[in-house]
Amino acid sequence: MTVLITGARGQVGRMLLETLPKDVEPIASTRNDLDITDPAAVRERVLRERPDLIVNCAAYTAVDKAESEPEAAHAINALGPGYLAAAARESGARLIHLSTDFVFDGKASTPYRPDAPTNPLSVYGKTKRDGELAVCDTLADRAVIVRTAWVYAAHGANFMHTMLRVMRARGEVRVVADQVGTPTAARALAEALWQIAARPDIHGIHHWTDAGVASWYDFAVAIAEEGAALGLVPSSVSVRPIATEEFPTPARRPSYSVLDKRSLTSLGLTAVHWRGRLREVLRELPRA
Repeated sequence: MTVLITGARGQVGRMLLETLPKDVEPIASTRNDLDITDPAAVRERVLRERPDLIVNCAAYTAVDKAESEPEAAHAINALGPGYLAAAARESGARLIHLSTDFVFDGKASTPYRPDAPTNPLSVYGKTKRDGELAVCDTLADRAVIVRTAWVYAAHGANFMHTMLRVMRARGEVRVVADQVGTPTAARALAEALWQIAARPDIHGIHHWTDAGVASWYDFAVAIAEEGAALGLVPSSVSVRPIATEEFPTPARRPSYSVLDKRSLTSLGLTAVHWRGRLREVLRELPRA
């Protein structure tokens, strides 16, 4: 199976390449060699390569910056997926498109099902929702949309690295405790995506994260504890909980965004608890 991976230098793209199945021939694409906001370039590349599957990991992920750059976010998160879907339709390819928990408003108190109504609070969330609609409208039964949340990895800029840096520098961090979701290791997500790739019968919208629930404060506490055990941060680090109001940001975030994964676990996919995955990622850091 030939697979075109967009956003191949990002956290998930890199993990897709690291966890590559033996029967997959990858075509790794970055923004330097494929601008997904250029419909002619997308069509030419897809029709030339003729992949069996496209996995779209390319995204505008600067959540707060998107508030002041809505056009750029819309081009990458909404228009780009639509162009990929159109090219996939013409070439006969299947498409797996990554989306986010930020398409929800956080007013729920139980995990969001894939068919739950969306109501994004931010420009980022709105553009990702629009990207989902473009893919569904264009490709329908040959597209899989996978919503995920709180992704991090040993490489790249993410919450885990920010916490480790601040913990080392200051010995103390203050972290929002009233936003709840699920941290998700990029490697675990990549492994799930490859399982989906091997199942052409899977289509539509699905959710995938690691198992369990946490606030950003819980996640930071775990980073401090596991990091100290591995000698990555001092054991004296203090993690203090704060309310969202004490840490204002340009973009509003959902207060609750736990995702219901049962549409995929019922097909045999298994999620590992986020704390175990965090330990695995932290152990990679000396090699990162």
